[in-house]
Amino acid sequence: MKTFENESAGTLRRLADVFASGRLSTPLSAFALKRAAPCTNELVAQLLRLSDEGMSPQHLGLLLGVAADAAEARAGQSGAELVWTGPEVPGTSSRDTAIVVPELWRGAQRDVLVSTFVVHDVATVFLPLAQRMDELPDLRVRIFLHIGRKVGDTSLDSEFVREFADKFKRAWPSAPRQGSGRPEVYYDPRGLSTDPATRATWHAKCVVVDDELAFVTSANFTEWAQERNVEAGVLVRSRHFNAQLRQQFESLLRAGLVVRVPGV
Repeated sequence: MKTFENESAGTLRRLADVFASGRLSTPLSAFALKRAAPCTNELVAQLLRLSDEGMSPQHLGLLLGVAADAAEARAGQSGAELVWTGPEVPGTSSRDTAIVVPELWRGAQRDVLVSTFVVHDVATVFLPLAQRMDELPDLRVRIFLHIGRKVGDTSLDSEFVREFADKFKRAWPSAPRQGSGRPEVYYDPRGLSTDPATRATWHAKCVVVDDELAFVTSANFTEWAQERNVEAGVLVRSRHFNAQLRQQFESLLRAGLVVRVPGV
């Protein structure tokens, strides 16, 4: 389907589903399309042209479904796609981390789970997610990360976590219109242990969106990791795997092995 061959399968599939469900109807607008999925300007222009030429939303949904099938086939039968940060050489094919992560967040509809070791430059890195939370007030966002102490730091755990919560709240970006809510933030208490024998590091780095897409990566959610470092990751389009990954985090929550940062 050459008309949409440069578009991601996830975007095409999401639009196909929205058209098929009747949630998008004519007359189409660029705003409605971009709210439904992370559309490129080229994709918006193509869909508006087809609509103006008389193609119904139902037929657009069918067309986009076929295009999504073709895009998924190009990505490989495994439904996995390489995501890369760093130097590119001729003959390689990958998507850029700094593009994939905001695209994931902008396309979220119900649930976003983010896991990372560290977060830096929160106001910039998480701005697309804060904007999506502003657009969809019912969107649930959970962030799992590491809270740890330096060697020799003997401050109370509660004091340490409170200080982290204050910094995170101040750093979280405000969305342009009315200011978005904040995510639920969780951590592993073992990261604050003063005993080296029991101290642990939260090092998992991934994103799961609506069980539709998962991104597993070596990159933290920092400007360096998404723009400058050499990082490798995989974008997975498998509902079975993605649900399994989400449930792994939720099992830790149910067991009380990770706890919520209070006051965020």
